[in-house]
Amino acid sequence: MLTVSSTRDIDDDPAGDSIAELFREAGHSVSVRRVVDDDYDEIQTAVARMADRGDVDVTVTTGGTGVTPDDQTVEATAQLFGKTLPGFGELFRRLSYDEIGTKVVGTRATAGVVDGMPTFCLPGSENAARLGTAEIIVPEAPHLTGLARRDEA
Repeated sequence: MLTVSSTRDIDDDPAGDSIAELFREAGHSVSVRRVVDDDYDEIQTAVARMADRGDVDVTVTTGGTGVTPDDQTVEATAQLFGKTLPGFGELFRRLSYDEIGTKVVGTRATAGVVDGMPTFCLPGSENAARLGTAEIIVPEAPHLTGLARRDEA
């Protein structure tokens, strides 16, 4: 789990706390939890290392999905996607609309598969992180991981 922020740290990370809590409540463990700067190379390197570890089935990032100049999570992770999961962003925005209305156009939440590891990029707000994790990621991640890692026949 990666929080992308230049102002947060592991002790002040409400969105990251929510994601970790929801995974643990569902019976999953959190192998890695880090805060990385809003830096393209740092984000990309951190996600790639998660995929290389072997003990991480899914990566969730929070932060850096908006439209400010320093929001680079989408660009950094999308370069690593072997496959994209457009339904994730579409569904996330649909669910978010019920909470924030048309402001949802400002989020670029996305997902894809990085070397057999589903990777989800959520906005940095605690509510958005909780919504995406509880309503989409926790229920779907085990299935998607199984599919992404299925050996080709």
